[in-house]
Amino acid sequence: MPRLLAARALTRVLDGGQTLEGALAPLLAGSSDARDRALTRRLCHAALRDWPAIDDALEELLRKPLPRRAQPVRFVLVVGLAELRERREPDHAVVHCAVEAVRAGGWGPLAGLTNAVLRNYLRRRQVIESRQIRDPVLAWGYPAWLIERVRSDWPESWQEVLSEGNRPPPLVLRVNRRCWTREEALKALQAVGLAAKAPRVPPDALILERHAQVSSLPGFAAGTLSVQDGAAQLATEALELGDGLRVLDACAAPGGKTAHILERASVDLTALERDPARLERLESNLLRLGLNARCLVADASCPDDWWDGRPFDRILIDAPCSATGVIRRHPDIRWLRKPDDIEALAATQRSLLDALWPLLAPGGMLVYATCSLLREENEHQARSFVERHEQIQVVEQSGWPGRSCDPGHQILPGEAGMDGFFYLSVRRLSG
Repeated sequence: MPRLLAARALTRVLDGGQTLEGALAPLLAGSSDARDRALTRRLCHAALRDWPAIDDALEELLRKPLPRRAQPVRFVLVVGLAELRERREPDHAVVHCAVEAVRAGGWGPLAGLTNAVLRNYLRRRQVIESRQIRDPVLAWGYPAWLIERVRSDWPESWQEVLSEGNRPPPLVLRVNRRCWTREEALKALQAVGLAAKAPRVPPDALILERHAQVSSLPGFAAGTLSVQDGAAQLATEALELGDGLRVLDACAAPGGKTAHILERASVDLTALERDPARLERLESNLLRLGLNARCLVADASCPDDWWDGRPFDRILIDAPCSATGVIRRHPDIRWLRKPDDIEALAATQRSLLDALWPLLAPGGMLVYATCSLLREENEHQARSFVERHEQIQVVEQSGWPGRSCDPGHQILPGEAGMDGFFYLSVRRLSG
């Protein structure tokens, strides 16, 4: 039952601090119905996007807090309120499904309470929602610290940035040009009734006009198509690849950019990942695509532990970051990330940049990328790096969506349909 599964997943995220993907994976493993899996995810996303307002409404609607043993019912109510606030289904159907989810979970005695709370919300919805719209946290659905950071960093567009984080993202595909052209892939999708458009950039992207079951896409199982946002695909463009280059992907898992590099050029690629489980996932993705790389469990910031002494022609640092640019895809980020995390992440990013710059061959290119919106991780980090090092030349990106920074290039969520990403491309000069 999707609503019961969604409630259990939300319990693990909001009470247990798990990522949404980590919470959903075991819960959905036994579900063979693609529609149920999709609905479960959608309900979780809706609840996480609107969590402060839903939690606030529950505090008002419940006459007294539920006992600890009844907390699972609270999250069934969270799912029900999220559905009612979305207004995608008839109100009576939402209430009925929530009551049935409570009964299916073994909390039958609380079915009446569930019905009463949701119907009470329907009676008082206008008053509650009118009150909530005056509170930025309740209105936008973000923690106060993050609203303030976005507003400070993007004073002219902060509202659109926050709004975009609450919109469902498009499904973007990457065409494996080793297998076929983008035009051939477009025709194959159209042949099975899936309309798509080919954006100007990046050149391997296709944007589906409606969501579809990924595993059923033509050629997906054979590795001819992959799911990857257009902003992430730009990493390969920034690297200016060519056959025969020696390439390092320093923070490689789950492997989307690794695979794209190998699809675009015949290179000698080393992929690093600190987490053995994440490296295993990377290797699995490469296997599906029929691609090969030297995959190592290693900390990229400690080259003495893994580097063979031969310089790289290209280095990609897809750095650990706040992921504030992909909140529309991962709404749990806004509740799992904490203000103190940013300083720690910036320190990690600085360590990676300084450790890997000496590994770059003269004439080679290093690309630093984050899926962050925050200047501390992006423009400020990039400027500090360039100022600390000699024989370094910033490479400007022309023709990309977004805006040039000093230095680097920032794409905000929704621009050209893309996620929020930052890129810095630098070349090591000879001499």
